[in-house]
Amino acid sequence: MHASTRTTCHFVPPYVEAALADNVAVTTVDDPQLDLSEELRERRTKAIERDTPAAAPSLAPPATGTSRREVYDSGNTTNQRVSLVRSEGSPETKDAEVINAYDSAGTVRSFFRTVLNRDSIDNRSLDLVLNVHYGTAYNNAFWDGDEMTFGDGDGIIFSGFARSLDVVAHELAHGVTQFASGLVYQGESGALNEHFSDVFGTAITQWAADETPDDADWLIGDEIMAPDLYGEALRSMRNPGTAYDNPILGKDPQPAHYADRYTGSADNGGVHINSGIPNRVFYLVATELGDTAEAARIWYHALHFLQPTSTFAQAAAQIADSARILVKAGVVHKGAAQVVRGAWHEVGVG
Repeated sequence: MHASTRTTCHFVPPYVEAALADNVAVTTVDDPQLDLSEELRERRTKAIERDTPAAAPSLAPPATGTSRREVYDSGNTTNQRVSLVRSEGSPETKDAEVINAYDSAGTVRSFFRTVLNRDSIDNRSLDLVLNVHYGTAYNNAFWDGDEMTFGDGDGIIFSGFARSLDVVAHELAHGVTQFASGLVYQGESGALNEHFSDVFGTAITQWAADETPDDADWLIGDEIMAPDLYGEALRSMRNPGTAYDNPILGKDPQPAHYADRYTGSADNGGVHINSGIPNRVFYLVATELGDTAEAARIWYHALHFLQPTSTFAQAAAQIADSARILVKAGVVHKGAAQVVRGAWHEVGVG
């Protein structure tokens, strides 16, 4: 068993879990599951503090692994690294969760290497460890600062989380942010942390499907919806606040404009809620540029220059500056900086 002391970032937001737990018609999400999720969330800060980039050393740091994939079966326990069921290059199993976790991690790794020239999650060949069949009907997935873990879902509200490329990409992207900028998971910097995971998650999903921005649905989490929530999603990058509206989850609380931002203390100061604002910006930029991967290159460049407590305004300025730098380098099309500034102004930031 792998005993982790890190903190955690979950795919399903805490306010969605709370809505499910409070709904008398939903019997598969209860207080013990909420307690487990909260305990796991509390592990995450130490990992970010541990890995927040310091001043660049004069020599490149040594590799931390070989970028290999390892998939473990938790056996419906709440332990990690219980049974190694597939490692890099080993034969395919008959377990759909194992197959999809392994394949999706490979797609994520390929995107970062091919499109963004990044060597695994930490840019130092970190091995990709994935745990499937975590807990009993566990309705979530998480990155804990070191590895990925997936619940099977209850088959009623959510289906298997490891089966969604979107989920795998989103959570592994939290690792990229952890090592690239260490955005603190609280308030606006925390919403940016969630935002960057949605950015890379949707960019990877579109890249794998060979979709254009006009082809894509720009939905986050629609692939994990089971029969009772079929057709819904957790977030919409195109139209924040419209992902769901039903008696089970309630109404999507994401704002699309800075004037409507959430200012309360829940959800770590609205990290999943207010991420809708920059998500809308990325959608506007990608569609105007006509290339989601090109927009992702701008965001990726900017990520390395953000401070751990960056605000939306600071991110807007840096992303525009990164667009200008990449235009000069011939990496993105002319006019990208103006497109970025216009998109941030449209949501009330800048």
